[in-house]
Parts: sequence; structure tokens; C-alpha cells
Amino acid sequence: MAGIYIHIPFCKQRCSYCDFHFSTTFQSYRQSMIESLVVEIEKRVSYLENKEVETIYFGGGTPSLLTSDELKLILDSISDKYTISKFPEITLEANPDDISREKLVSWKQVGINRLSIGLQSFREEDLKWMNRAHTSEESLTCVALAKEEGFNNISVDLIYGLPNFTLEDWRKNIQTVIDFGINHISAYCLTVEDKTALSKWVSAKKIIPANEDEQSEQFEVLVSELEKAGIEQYEISNFSKLNAESKHNSNYWKGKHYLGIGPSAHSFNGFSRSWNISNNLQYIKNIKIESDWFETEILSFNDQFNELILIGLRTSIGVSLKKLNSIQEPNENFWKKIKSMEKSEWLVVTNEFIFLTKSGRLKADYIASELFISN
Repeated sequence: MAGIYIHIPFCKQRCSYCDFHFSTTFQSYRQSMIESLVVEIEKRVSYLENKEVETIYFGGGTPSLLTSDELKLILDSISDKYTISKFPEITLEANPDDISREKLVSWKQVGINRLSIGLQSFREEDLKWMNRAHTSEESLTCVALAKEEGFNNISVDLIYGLPNFTLEDWRKNIQTVIDFGINHISAYCLTVEDKTALSKWVSAKKIIPANEDEQSEQFEVLVSELEKAGIEQYEISNFSKLNAESKHNSNYWKGKHYLGIGPSAHSFNGFSRSWNISNNLQYIKNIKIESDWFETEILSFNDQFNELILIGLRTSIGVSLKKLNSIQEPNENFWKKIKSMEKSEWLVVTNEFIFLTKSGRLKADYIASELFISN
């Protein structure tokens, strides 16, 4: 089984915190970009080695800016060239301001069966400084509208660690999502990325994000409140009701193969990783003249080992010792660090898995980096 990710590098406007690859001035080459995506889909058909595609994910950027005809063209090109499973998960990332009854109907008609809605917050003041294109009212109404049109597999995004954001504000956001009755939530801590408007405001002390203790407290409240509502944490930033996990993202964490289509998209086939040009016009040009539009890195055994540690520790299942040993047997120093972290109650080791405790999840990246093997 494998997955295909399609990166749509279009946005209406630039969010103050975002450093993803996208453009707000894309209309002049919109058609050329869609055509280039289709060409790449066709040209990279051998990458997945005839594996059955069980997930297709439109990310961005803002994929909900695409017309139903554009979505259909891309999906048809995948169906023509790849073997698709009988019941594939096909996800579309959508902004609340793009969600209308007409669009929802058209999305279902072309095959979209899962929505990932970028709500972020229900407070109008948060949405304004984030420079989000939607309002708090649209955040409140879009999920109900999607459900009315038959979308039962819905995920929503929330951000915590915001400036001027109290624990009570966060509890209200969480409860609002719980009240929606949706089955999946992705929650991310606000990160101040270089070369964003937010980084400039923080440097100038115009905005003060939550400190580390506040972020940790908000994270712990998130896990606790969702757990009470029957929404379990199955990955550091992802929570779902029973059997409602994102199949596509879960495949990333399980180390399954995936093909990334579009500028800046990444691909993985077990022993190598590739990444596309992060420039829209250059991507289109290189596709057209059949020049290299992606770079490839062959992963060493150490790289594969570290990759498994990094992605495995993010999940509730943890790292499979059988898989780890199949790459290379961990050395004495690795087990010394493991035992130390067990004493600190950051992780648990069984006969089959290594997994993080609740307190360990707050230090997931640090723990993973400590267990990495150097090349």
C-alpha cells in the first residue's frame, strides 16, 4: 500500500505565521501549474513500484481554491496511471471561507471523502492577527454545513500557544470542537518561523507568544479534555475517535511509501527520499523541458534507523524493535540512554516496542534526537 500527496501552492493571502511553500499571485500561471502536476503524476508512475494507492491527499497552500474540474483532472490522471484501492481515503485541505454548499456537493462528486478544515481558532482577534481569510462565524458554521452535505470524515486544525491566549480561551476552543462531534483533530503549537510576519513582530516585541510552561499546560489540557470526550491521542499532534485516524498521515508514521507531487513536495520509498523544487515557475519550466525538478538522497542505514526513531516515537504505538533490529542492532550507548529515559519516566520499553509516556510526549523531538545514531 502507498499514498500520493499533491501540493497545491496557491493561497488567497499570506498567514502571518506560515512558512509553507505557496504563492498569492498565481492566476497568470494557474493552468500551467495544474498541467504540470498532471505531467509529473504521469512521469513518476514507476516510483511506487506498482504498489496499490490507498490514500490521496491534497495539501498546500489552499487546495480548496481549486475548481471541481481541476480536482477531477488531477484525480483522473492518478486513476489512469496508478492502481487505486477499492475504498481509497481522498482528503482535501479546505479553509472555512471556501466551504459552500455548492462546493461541498462538487467535491463529493469528484471523489473527495475526507475534509481537513483549517479552523485554527474561534476567536476573531486571533484570526485577524494571523491574517486568516475566514471569520470566527465561518469557523462555527462550516463544519455543520459539511456534515449536512454528507461529509462524516472530517478533521479540523487548532493552534495553541497563541499570544494573549489564556487557558480558559483554549478550553473554550477545545470544547467548541468537541461539541461539533467531529472525529479527528490536529492541534499544533504556534511556532515562530524565520522570515514570517510573526517572527518580525516577536523580534520587535509587538507580540509575545506563550512561554514553554504555558504551551505545555495547554498541551496537557488538550490531551485530557479530548480523552474525556473519547478522542484519543494517536500521534503527538493528532487525535481521533476509534478507527478515525488519518490513513494518509498514519502511513507516513508507519514508514509506508508515498509520492509527493508539486513544488516542494517530498517523496519516500523506503531507501531514498526526494524533494521537488520550491519555486513555482521553475517547477513548471523544468517539467516542460524535462529537466530535473527534484533531488534525491539515498538513505544510509543510520538514516533509516533515525527515521524510524523519529516517526515511531511520535505515535501511541511507538517504535517496533523488530523493525529497528532489521535495519541495524542498537548499540550499548543507545540502550544506556533508553534506561536513563525509563528512569525519568519519559518512555516505556516492552518486548516489542519503545513508546513515550505522556510526559515524554512533551519532549518527543529531544528524546528522538538523543537516540539518533551519527553517520
